[in-house]
Amino acid sequence: MQKLELWHNISCSKSNSAKDFLDQNGYEISIRDYLLNPPTKSELKELLKKLNISIFEIVRTGEEIYKELKLENIKDEEKLIDAVLLNPILIQRPILVSNNKAFIVRPPLKIEDALKELCK
Repeated sequence: MQKLELWHNISCSKSNSAKDFLDQNGYEISIRDYLLNPPTKSELKELLKKLNISIFEIVRTGEEIYKELKLENIKDEEKLIDAVLLNPILIQRPILVSNNKAFIVRPPLKIEDALKELCK
């Protein structure tokens, strides 16, 4: 099986549910608390490639900082990436990452589908 990493926010119930599921089912994972260990620009871009989505699809638009910074007005992908790097709370969570692919496993039920895909 591929090495798995969970981009995790300990304050998020859905992220904790995903971690608990992986732990209870014996998956060996590394945990990345992306609030304490935020991604670099190249790491975030690599994650987006693995997810096969744009930055616009990974941003948590319900976060207060999103509204305060008026990020809905940003149409340039690079500018939004820069804003997310300064405010990693804006990254959707949890995200299950392997060598070649990544999946946003929200709601937690999506984790089983992601694991099936990763185990192919």
